[in-house]
Amino acid sequence: MSQLCRGAGILCHISSLPGKYGIGTLGKEAYDFADFLKKCHVKYWQILPLVQTGFGDSPYQSVSCISGNPYFIDLDALAQEGLLDEEELASCVAPAGNVDYSALYKNREMILRLAYARFNIKDEEFRKFIGEAEFEDYALFMSLKSRYNHSFDGFPAAYKYKEHLAIYEFRQSVYKSEYCYRLFLQFMFKKQWLKLKKYVNSLGIKIIGDLPLYVAYDSADVWGHPELFRLDENLKPTKVAGVPPDYFSKTGQLWGNPLYNWEAMAADGYSWWINRIRQALELYDVIRIDHFRGLDRYYAVDAGAKTAEAGEWLEGPGLKLFDAVKAALGDVNFIAEDLGLIDSGVIKLRLKTGLPGMKILQFAFDGKLSNSYLPANTEENSVTYTGTHDNSTALGFLNSMDEASFRTFKTRLRAALKSEGVNFPFATKEQTVRAMCICALASPSNVAIIPVQDLLALDDGARMNVPSRKEGNWAFRLSNIPGRYTAAVMRKIVDRFGR
Repeated sequence: MSQLCRGAGILCHISSLPGKYGIGTLGKEAYDFADFLKKCHVKYWQILPLVQTGFGDSPYQSVSCISGNPYFIDLDALAQEGLLDEEELASCVAPAGNVDYSALYKNREMILRLAYARFNIKDEEFRKFIGEAEFEDYALFMSLKSRYNHSFDGFPAAYKYKEHLAIYEFRQSVYKSEYCYRLFLQFMFKKQWLKLKKYVNSLGIKIIGDLPLYVAYDSADVWGHPELFRLDENLKPTKVAGVPPDYFSKTGQLWGNPLYNWEAMAADGYSWWINRIRQALELYDVIRIDHFRGLDRYYAVDAGAKTAEAGEWLEGPGLKLFDAVKAALGDVNFIAEDLGLIDSGVIKLRLKTGLPGMKILQFAFDGKLSNSYLPANTEENSVTYTGTHDNSTALGFLNSMDEASFRTFKTRLRAALKSEGVNFPFATKEQTVRAMCICALASPSNVAIIPVQDLLALDDGARMNVPSRKEGNWAFRLSNIPGRYTAAVMRKIVDRFGR
């Protein structure tokens, strides 16, 4: 696998962009944010998974791991194509502030269906898109869910088990009303996304996308390929994914995702994974593999367990998966999310694959000189962050400290900056956030990523996700695109450290 070139980046998901329609989209604000990144002199824009979200609104629990989120479709672009009028656009205007997913759920599909009703499904480009069959399982799965309003294990047996003749007849019966509507959503999303990506790349900026390790149970992925997952004869999971108790949760995290049948995947040369990564490479320049450790060994919990405290570690595919991907796709720019409970096996796999790991400054200053997150112990082939979407913001992290802990933290941070040859005076918590950003950018890592919340020194009101909390996540939005002053400050630090 090839190494990433030295540079800096900013983490900001599409949903977090400002705009008048209640959630960030692929419209004007996305292009304005790209222009802001260019002014910052950064080389990377990192986002979270672009997928259509399901229960809980999490981009890590999708109805299809290759889908695009219809909420991100730019409505103004649909209007420019004559698919919506001004009155309809006005009905979608929403108050500024965090994403209100319940309001989107109630209202956005109605508008998208109006646009679809005016769309010519005989359009040559759309017919080609249908013929490629990339979203065949997605379109069928969503059409079935629309009819039965149930997870796939509640579909009539012929549909649940995907009997060929039954599926063919169902497709014919809903071809224009549902099947093509679902394909229309993915067609518009992909067309808009690839246009935005082309613009971002033209500015000299690469997009880092996120590939969740696991998929949701109630998804087109599991329904379409049940043989690739650990399910019983009724297509129910026997074991589910999670992690044992750790920094984030005393009872562990019970994700509930079905586990892969790695033996079945190996038997056909990991074709499902190769196709998934091939499709991701069309959307992203760099792919961050979420929960990388699960490819070495993964944690299996009995289906039906209430917590993740009791589980077992099982062997993952390891290097065999990466060898298959390289043979099929060549060198791919990956980042390994190697956080959490890491053992020697995970480290060996990362070193064998050559993937850069992640360094988190919020974890660095426990006073131990051997701490692997300290800049002094950081190798070039890594990516340093102040924090991730699963952490408190840097300011929220500092606000959680008592005065004595904060003084100790500042002392250790000053020592780390000094070891990197940096003399930056700071005293307040907001100034300390700036110092953390400088420390990340000064680190030896080839890539340093600053979450937009830390760039703006926002508190935990701007936090993206609290692991194990089932509601209230993924809602943060910027009130506007950061301005010239913020860009100038970032640019000065980026240039100073040769990024």
